[in-house]
This record gives sequence, C-alpha cells and structure tokens, in this order.
Amino acid sequence: MGLIEEMTPAASISISLASPISKIALLTGATSLLSDHVPMFLDGSNNDLNMIQEIGTDGLVNVNGDIIIQENIPKEIMSIGHESNSITVAITDIDDGQIVAEVISLGKETIESAIGHTLTASVVVVADKTHSKTVRSVFELEYVPLYGSHSVCGRRPEMEDAVASVPAFMKIPLKMLVGDRVINGINSNLNDLTAHFFGVYDGHGGCQVANYCRDRLHIALEEEIKVMKQELIKGTTNETVQVQWEKTFINCFKKVDDEVGGKTSGIIDGSNAIAEPVALETVGSTAVVALICASHVVVANCGDSRAVLYRGKEAIALSSDHKPNREDEYARIEAAGGRVIEWNGPRVCGVLAMSRSIGDGYLKPSIIPDPEVTFTPRGRDDECLILASDGLWDVMSNQEACEVAKRRLLIWHKKNGGSAIEGEVGGPDLAAQAAADYLTMLALQKGSKDNVSVIVVDLKSQRKFKAKP
Repeated sequence: MGLIEEMTPAASISISLASPISKIALLTGATSLLSDHVPMFLDGSNNDLNMIQEIGTDGLVNVNGDIIIQENIPKEIMSIGHESNSITVAITDIDDGQIVAEVISLGKETIESAIGHTLTASVVVVADKTHSKTVRSVFELEYVPLYGSHSVCGRRPEMEDAVASVPAFMKIPLKMLVGDRVINGINSNLNDLTAHFFGVYDGHGGCQVANYCRDRLHIALEEEIKVMKQELIKGTTNETVQVQWEKTFINCFKKVDDEVGGKTSGIIDGSNAIAEPVALETVGSTAVVALICASHVVVANCGDSRAVLYRGKEAIALSSDHKPNREDEYARIEAAGGRVIEWNGPRVCGVLAMSRSIGDGYLKPSIIPDPEVTFTPRGRDDECLILASDGLWDVMSNQEACEVAKRRLLIWHKKNGGSAIEGEVGGPDLAAQAAADYLTMLALQKGSKDNVSVIVVDLKSQRKFKAKP
C-alpha cells in the first residue's frame, strides 16, 4: 500500500495565469499538496499593510526556479515570488466561510498601480492549519521533469529491456490527488495537474512484450484515467484516492495483458491493432511505471523491476519486488494451483524467477499482471527517483544507487554551473542523463549479467553552483 498523507482542513489561494490582480479568495477545504514547512514574511503590527518584516531567508526555496515558497501565521501578510516579481497579500477577512486576502503589492509596485497587471505563472498557495499553526506550500501547475535514461544489453545475448519517457503525458484530475478536499467552483486552472510518465519494462523469453508495453501501456493508462475522471465528474465513485489509483492501474495492466495474449486489440499510434497474440505464451515482461506531477509520485509495479525515491539521505522503495518466495506471493501461487520450485533460485513452476508479469500466458493463473500501487506526496527534501530493471538492483542496494545518482547530479551541476535544463525542451536533462549513464556503467562494472535499464528523475527543480574557472 502507498504512503498517504493525512488530509487536514486547509485554505488555499488560487492565483491564475492572466487573471487581473485585485482581491483573491482563499477557498477553504483544499489540502496541502506538499510537505514544505519553511519561514515566511510576517507583519509586525496590527494589519499594518505597509510594514513587512523579513524574519530570515534560510527557508527560501525555489520551485522550478520561479516561485519562492514561504510561510506565515494566520491573519498576517504573506509574500510569494522572487525579488523582481513578488506578490504580497494580506489576509483581511473571513466572509461566508471564505478567507479573503487583498493583494497589497506586486514586486516594487503598490496595489494602486498593480490593478490590471497579470502574473507570469500559475501558482497555488495552500494553507494547512495544524496545531494552531498555518503551513503554506506553493507549487507550480506546470512541473517540468528533469530526467535521463539509459539501457544496455550488457552480458546478455539479446536486449529484452525497454524504457518509456513521456513528458507532459496528460492532465491528471486534481480529485485523483487530493480527493474530496477540492471545492466546487475552485478556479478552473486547478482542475488538473500535468503529470509525466516513466516506465521500465524487463522482458524475458524475448523482447516483444517489453516493446509492446513501451509503446502501449501509457496509452492504456490514459484511457483508464479518463474513465476514472468521468466517474468523478458523474459522482459515481466515492473511493479513496489510493483505491482510485489501484483500480486505474490494475485495469490498465490487465488490459495490456489481454492485448498481449490476443484476447483484445489495443491502439498504438492512433490505429487499432489486430486482436492476435503479441508473442508466444512463453514471453513476458515486468513493468514498473511512475506518474510524477508537482505534488505526488504514483508508482505501479508488476514484477521485480523497482522504483526507489531518495528523500533527504534515505532511500525509500516505492515498489516491492514480486518474487516467488515473498511470503504473500508464495501463498497466492500455491492457492492458484502452482508451485514454487528451487531451480537456481525460487521460480514459479521451476521456470520464472518473478511471481507477477505481463504476458507469460502458459503460467497463468499462478502468474498475474496485477500491479501494486503506491501514492506518495512529494516532499521538499526529495532528491531523485530511480526506476530500473533488476540488472541494476541485482548488484546495487537502494541506498547505494540513490547516493551514486545524487553524487553524479551534483558533479554535473558543479561542473556546469548549476544550469538545470540544457537539453532539448521536453527532452532529457543532461545532468539526469549523466546519472543514468553512470549507474548503468557501474552495474556492469559490479558484474551484472543481465540487461540494465535505468531512468533517473531529478526532483530538485534547481541546483545552483558556481562554474569552475
């Protein structure tokens, strides 16, 4: 099961792209989407809108290089933005359950001259009241992913791995991230968040199923998310956010599995495929995929590829390997009439070294395509996310891989002066690419005998270093 942040009563400011700056309503009932708790600006007197006192800059943090997150206390002044383009608002009233904040300055301008101005970016300020303290988090609606990937055949005779990176994959309904805390009538810019898709597929018995997953699984996922979105619009589901994602991903993986087996046809490149098996019944693939947006990371895993989050100095597995000797998997296989046999390690019916996969029709129902799903709110100290096939994890621990990835990210930025996005817009980030390249090379040096596929996503929006002379 996933890591689920407790939803608490809150209030949020919605500041929209191209909206005139005048008064802004803080809509109650939203929820904090990030766990950032950082200092802000305070008013030094009773609603003295002209007197803003900075109490420290240690807590200032950039979100995608544009918005500074800060924190203040209730009924005081808050300031967001950066030096030349900041917005200062004062919480002035509570009217019919809505907290009203008045914009008192835009950068160095006063509110009188700011009327009619527009903002350069869409942001959300969320105030979460806990223990008589108000915590505000800010995130941009358009989160730009910094990612890189690398796949190598290694010592195997054939390349059976595949990877998929789909930046700006689709808009995710906000209700699938914060549940019923979203209010009717909230600004339309807040109905959805852009999510980015990443997937690693480790094939066995051939490359056909892994390649099919690479081309098709994210399309099937989009179809299932749209189905869930319609259920939310119609009000036909009252399931928790965690259950919504489990249902969405399980339906997605089963759909692709049916297509691989020739039971149904899928759509690739806008065309309907013929309903026929993608490969022999002895061919299959793992699938570990991640949806990343400004507020959450959602991971679905089927098989023994793995997703690991590096938070602070701790490596946190966001997936659990499906191995035949895992206690619950062993029991499920036995209950389905299968057997786990030791043959160069535990294997289903003495053949397959994993207990779940897409494909492998000859081993059903012992082998199932159902993924396990984790739903994790992003935190301020998140460093990076690694998705990789077992060619990496066979020779490297979660902690070591994460430490190596962060070190390579830092080395690249120190060498290049901290420029975060140097590659093609929407394409791989050169720092994350360098980290993925290094991890695959290191896995081979450590003796990995398998194909090795790695995706590294840098979750820090900006890393600032002075370039070496």
